[in-house]
Amino acid sequence: MIVRRSKKELDKLAAAGLIVAETLNVIRDSVKIGISTGELDSIAERHIRSRNAVPAFLGYNGFPASICASINNEVVHGIPAGNRVVRDGDILSVDVGAIVDGYYGDAAKTFAVGAIAPEAAKLLEVTEDALMRGIAQCVAGNRLSDIGAAIQRHAESFGFSVVRRYVGHGIGRRMHEDPPIPNYGEPGRGPVLKTGMVLAIEPMVNIGGHDVATLGDEWTVVTADGSLSAHFEHTVTVGKDGPVILTALSRGGEV
Repeated sequence: MIVRRSKKELDKLAAAGLIVAETLNVIRDSVKIGISTGELDSIAERHIRSRNAVPAFLGYNGFPASICASINNEVVHGIPAGNRVVRDGDILSVDVGAIVDGYYGDAAKTFAVGAIAPEAAKLLEVTEDALMRGIAQCVAGNRLSDIGAAIQRHAESFGFSVVRRYVGHGIGRRMHEDPPIPNYGEPGRGPVLKTGMVLAIEPMVNIGGHDVATLGDEWTVVTADGSLSAHFEHTVTVGKDGPVILTALSRGGEV
């Protein structure tokens, strides 16, 4: 069942989303050559707790950290560590979640570390643009598959591929709720979008093929062919006048 949220609930989701947006900005300002993902995790946790929120990922299904930090060919769910240091030319995907009054916010961005290759820069640009094109489909009356179709069409038009195994999701009182939201597919299929639905849209785009594998830590997902991968995500609600981004610095505004 896809839950439609009340204004009061949306306000709580927006409060959690704001803290996620702030945390990603703090991470952005902290990313530099030589910093460890473990240090970034500590920075993120301190900020989340300073805002009287709870890190949503810490302990989630046993995950040992407050952020996911995935480098280069790591797609998602990378575990931060003190010996995982970012280097000049790396790309770093950071996924952040926070809980406020029992409601969840979830967003991700991929950051350039130092001077990155032109192809890597294009991957970041295209993946973020694909996210925004997917968000633009969050209009009452559209179908759920319109989101993934828009994402896939944009990513593949640049010769990139969209990860199939991992998808976006509904979000609210739990991190993962109905519906699953593939980042690919044909338009015009699935449930009709209605106001008050809250969706975490998160394209994961690879320079190479779409196949992925999970490392021995049972968390870190990597591209099967070793190619670079980028990940961008926002929590969005279907509003009366179109999509509203909840994981923004101002509701529906600057991201």
